[in-house]
Order: sequence, then structure tokens, then C-alpha cells
Amino acid sequence: MTINEEIRPFRIDVPQTALDELAAKLDSARWPAPLPGDDWATGVPTTWLRKLAEYWRSGYDWRAAERELNAFPQFTTTIDGQNIHFLHVRSPEPDAMPLILTHGWPGSIVEFLDVIGPLTDPAAHGGDPADAFHVVIPALPGFGFSGPVTDAGWTLNRIARAWVELMGRLGYERFAAQGGDIGAGVSPELGRVAPDRLIGVHVNGATALPPLPMPDEERASLTGVERDRVARVEAFMQEEFGYIAIQSTRPQTVGYGLVDSPVALLAWMTDKFREWTHPRHVLPDEIVDRDRLLTNVMLYWLTGTAASAAYVGYAQEEGWGQKTNSGVPTGVIVFAHDVAIRRYVEREATIVHWTDVDRGGHFAALEEPELLVADVREFFATLR
Repeated sequence: MTINEEIRPFRIDVPQTALDELAAKLDSARWPAPLPGDDWATGVPTTWLRKLAEYWRSGYDWRAAERELNAFPQFTTTIDGQNIHFLHVRSPEPDAMPLILTHGWPGSIVEFLDVIGPLTDPAAHGGDPADAFHVVIPALPGFGFSGPVTDAGWTLNRIARAWVELMGRLGYERFAAQGGDIGAGVSPELGRVAPDRLIGVHVNGATALPPLPMPDEERASLTGVERDRVARVEAFMQEEFGYIAIQSTRPQTVGYGLVDSPVALLAWMTDKFREWTHPRHVLPDEIVDRDRLLTNVMLYWLTGTAASAAYVGYAQEEGWGQKTNSGVPTGVIVFAHDVAIRRYVEREATIVHWTDVDRGGHFAALEEPELLVADVREFFATLR
């Protein structure tokens, strides 16, 4: 094994000076006056964010989160010139299926902490040992301890090729993949990069979009549920696309504020947790444990990777065009917030499993871990 293929053990050990600096910045934050109404219509409300920031300053315990993360085996390796940080949790079941989980933006490896145990050791969580997985959870290039990026061009295809290399280095000749958000783009791409290596692909928040603007006759052929999903995609493009426009064209410009100001980073990220969790009218820290929310933010803050994560997440993607169908068996779960429509996803994926549910949002592993795990088990049980 050459030095470039070396798998290096890793532990998170944040210097106390970094935590002290964060506390000082939160103490000295310059807050804007609330806009009229101080509600979510104009962005994150000042009153709500100040309370969350105060908890971050005085109630949140990073050291407890650090211990929780360090309880899982972590490693780094260099692939295609880029440092990659990942968790690798082997199942006690010798015949477990290797599974690589890919997060999205504004997520991180923290998204998956509550599903690691049930996936790797189902017997200890009321499940069938036959459903066990060996789990690999990499941080996307440019994100967290896999950041910042050292060069351009980290497209979905390049990330997928890196993941294939990673799984090979870990000794997994064939493996399964799951992901949401960016992970819902990377996971199917694995099947296109190495179809002979992929057992199957499971995604939440499938990324194939309907044609817009949609002809009236095509819209008329949709079911009521499908028309609602199209309407929500159209609303997203009108009302919520601004963050993508900024991050895909000026990631460095917005990055100055996100890397220097913890309040700016907290607002930028919790805005999406409010918009994309379900139900939308419930505050995001009432749906996702607020310590989990803050630990996710901390991985961006402590590593200074908000700009490089934006750059990789949006500026370098291949676009929204239709992709080639790899033929790899694919399972999809569509939570209440999601907008996937089967007829459009089937154009670029071999769908053999589709589940629609009436609850849950974009951050599936954080919001509905039990439901996600159950669907992953059900799908891959047919491929073992």
C-alpha cells in the first residue's frame, strides 16, 4: 500500500482556544433590528435566532458531542488529491452488507448518527440480524473534516469515483449506497461509475425533476399528489432558489460572512432546516434535537468550510439534465416534504421499490430515523 492509499485513524480533538473564540464571537455579535413582523416570511426571525444563539453559547456542550462522534471509528485517507474524512462502523454480523451513506448540504456526517446502531447491529435494536450492514459515512469533499477542497471539479461523478475508490480501499468489492440531497445525486452516480460494484441504490429526496414549465396536457395526466409535488417544485424555484443562486455563483463572497460570523452561519443553515423539515410551521429545533442541529453547524464552523461546502455543493455540479440509467436496482422513499415523482425518476433509474409516506422532511435520518432504517432494510433484503 502506497502512502497515498493509507487509511489513517482519526479523532476529533478541537482545541479549547477554538471554543473560546466561538464564545467570544457569540458574545460580541452585532444583531440586526427585527424586521416588521419578525417572522419567517423575511428569513430567520431575530428573536428566535437570538434564543438559539444564547443556548449555543451557554447551554450546548461541544465536548459531549465530540465524545459521541469519537465513539465511532473514524479515519482519513487521500483520494484524488483530496483529504477524505469518514466513519467506518463494522457490524458484528460477519455477513453484513457494506453500505456507504452520503449526506447533503447543509448536512454532515451528523445526519446519520441515529441510524448507525440500527443499521450495523439490528439484533440490538429489535431487528433481524440478517438485515445488518457494515456502514461507511464519508464527509463530502469540501465539507467538515474533508475540507476545504484543494482544486476544482468535484462533480457528482468525481465524488462517486472517489467513493468507489474508498470502498475498494476498505476491502469492499461490492457494496450498497444510500443518500439524500447531494447524497441522492452521488448514490445513483455510483451505479453509473461502477455498475458491477453496486448491489443497489436507495435514496430519499430523489433528484430527478419534472419538466418546467410543464405543458398543460402533461400536468393533466398527473395524480393529485403528483400535481401537488410539481406545484411545490415551482414554488421552490420562485421563492427559495436564492441560496443556490448565491452559492453557485458567489460561494467565496458569501463564505466570508459564514466563516467569520457564527450568527451568520447559524442563520444561513437553520433557514433551510425550517423550510425543509416537516411540518414546515413547526420550529426546526422542535423537529430535530437542537443539540444535533448545533453539532451539525459546529462541523462547518470549527473547520471553516462553509465556503468550500457551498462551492462543491452547487457551483461544480453537472446540471439538472437527465442522467443515464445504470440499470442498478434502485429504491426510493418519498417523505412528506419531498417532491419526487416516479415517472420522472424512472427515466434515469431502475426503480424496483418505491415508498410514499405522509410525514417526515428533507433530513430523513434526523427526522424519521426509524422509518428510514425500516425502508432501507426492506429494500436491500431483496438484494442479499
